[in-house]
Amino acid sequence: MTRLIGVLALLTLGACAKPAAPIAETTAPGVQCDANAVQSLVGRMAADVTAEAQKRSGARSVRSYRSGDAVTMDFRPDRLNVERDATGKVVKFTCG
Repeated sequence: MTRLIGVLALLTLGACAKPAAPIAETTAPGVQCDANAVQSLVGRMAADVTAEAQKRSGARSVRSYRSGDAVTMDFRPDRLNVERDATGKVVKFTCG
């Protein structure tokens, strides 16, 4: 019986513990993509503007995909997403 009370006491105290610290981002502090800087390139051919868009946005990486394609849901603040239509024109730029 004494063990049961001890176990219950530990479980009760464990419920009051602070949650673990959030996982640190894998990018360097202050390194983020800025999709607003490249909105003027929407409507142009993705193949022609992707390198320029990456430079302007400050993104470390680029993910280009067609509208409707399956993409991962991982969020990376330093990545520029280039969504293009079936003809290869940029539909929109986002970061993440």
